[in-house]
Amino acid sequence: MNGARDDVGARDSGLVAELRAARRRFSVEFSPAHDEATAARQWRAVQRLAPLRPVLASVTYGAGGGDRAGSVELATRLARETTLRPLAHLTAVGQSAAQLADVLDDLVAGGVRDVLALRGDPDGDPHAPWEPHPQGLEHADQLVRLARERGVRAVGVAAFPAGHPDSPDPDTDLRHLLGKFAAGAGFAIAQLTFDVEDFLRLRDRLAAAGCDAPVLPGLLPVTSPRVLEVTRRLTDGHEPSWLHRRLDPFLDDRGAFREEGMRVALEDGRRLLAEGVEVLHLYSLNAASNVEALVAELGLGAPGG
Repeated sequence: MNGARDDVGARDSGLVAELRAARRRFSVEFSPAHDEATAARQWRAVQRLAPLRPVLASVTYGAGGGDRAGSVELATRLARETTLRPLAHLTAVGQSAAQLADVLDDLVAGGVRDVLALRGDPDGDPHAPWEPHPQGLEHADQLVRLARERGVRAVGVAAFPAGHPDSPDPDTDLRHLLGKFAAGAGFAIAQLTFDVEDFLRLRDRLAAAGCDAPVLPGLLPVTSPRVLEVTRRLTDGHEPSWLHRRLDPFLDDRGAFREEGMRVALEDGRRLLAEGVEVLHLYSLNAASNVEALVAELGLGAPGG
């Protein structure tokens, strides 16, 4: 496994090398906007966060590739009009291998050379049995290889600290993740992290398997009941019970709810940094203020940023 990792690192001289060298940095995630008001707010957030110099700006793809056009448009606009380094999400759901190759070609032509390769959840029901497109791909490692073939520089993949819902046990889950790295992935972004211990155990198990690929934990400040619903979607409905115990007493007080949500995120961020995690992946929800607060309080950002 070490040999495979060395080969991947040699090919990924850009983003992966920067992730390896990063010290107290952050990445940020955006989603395609579905109306003009959200698009305007999103671009204001982009302009406010770009000077903080995140190591990357990821752009989600949507269930079943539902945001395909918007995702490609936003990622290429980031590449064209900002100093940010876009990371375009891509899922295998509902698309043939030829269609996926076309999306990859559009991204590369638009200046986006880094991709997060995901199998994705079934369209319409994330808990339904996985069924690949008849001319599509079955697993994320196949998408990693396809991205490599279409000229993508760095390929990231998803990691699941609490285990993927389809994995019967931790060993199977780890084997699948290692397979994605062996296929050519250079780094991973972990599913939304609330249980820091789960993330640290995953990191330790990867290290024990001889894999030193960077893995970024996802951090989302739960600052409103609406955001709490977002966490339910991002964690497949398995957000921890302790989070509700912390937040539920403030459901009728918007200000107090936000303060407690930020307090939880800062506690998790400080613990991760204290454990040697150098890059935190921050969900923006297409707004800047919470990300700015976390970056300031946790001392993130590139020197001179």
